[in-house]
Amino acid sequence: MSRRFGALLIDWVLCLLISDLFADPIRAGWPPVLVLIIEYTVFLGLFAQTPGMFLSRIGCVSYPDGGRIGLLRALVRVLALCLVVPAVIMDDRRRGLHDRWSGSIVVLRRRAS
Repeated sequence: MSRRFGALLIDWVLCLLISDLFADPIRAGWPPVLVLIIEYTVFLGLFAQTPGMFLSRIGCVSYPDGGRIGLLRALVRVLALCLVVPAVIMDDRRRGLHDRWSGSIVVLRRRAS
């Protein structure tokens, strides 16, 4: 759980920095959220991990086969994650509702040596 939270924190700080380029994230709350949705959709859909997940050595893959989840399922996952509640309701495999709805699971990744 600490890796997942750390990855989310890194990604959120990154979203705040990026959204600061085109809006004031303190006055308008939507720019960082929009950047987070775009970041998660693109990075999870295409690379199976966000920058925060990369640094935390975790990834998000398809639950049935371990492959990439694709853009549509990544979008479903991040939209559910933005609701917060689905992320805190977990099963015995530590899959939140957002993971179950998108057919994904968070796994440990090893760094290439």
